[in-house]
Amino acid sequence: MNRPLHFRPCSRNGGFTIIELLIVMAILGMLAVMVAPNLFNKADSARQDAARSQISSIGSALATYRLDVGQYPDDLEGLMRNDTGRSTWDGPYLSKEVPRDPWGNEYQYTSNGSSYTLTSFGADGRAGGEDNDTDISN
Repeated sequence: MNRPLHFRPCSRNGGFTIIELLIVMAILGMLAVMVAPNLFNKADSARQDAARSQISSIGSALATYRLDVGQYPDDLEGLMRNDTGRSTWDGPYLSKEVPRDPWGNEYQYTSNGSSYTLTSFGADGRAGGEDNDTDISN
């Protein structure tokens, strides 16, 4: 009693082939290469916008200090404590300590009493620079 052997074709109902997976990975890689630079540029732009906003806020505090004391402080710490001994000092003029710029560097402040310059040196933390390293001033 020999029974006939029946062969069933191999079914292909599960999984992807290696070629299909490689094609998908290549497409995802190309998309990542095109999109990533735009994301990094947005982050850099956001840091620059944050620096401008902080400089504006510190500038408002400096203006209030000048109205009260009659001149700008010698340093930014003057916004937090009364180094002048003047009774007209009505600080602290910032709600928290003097912030660092979005790159973690201290703001550069100079004043002659009647005017001031407040600067962030950008991502490189040094004067000058281009693009992300551009200095941002009041």
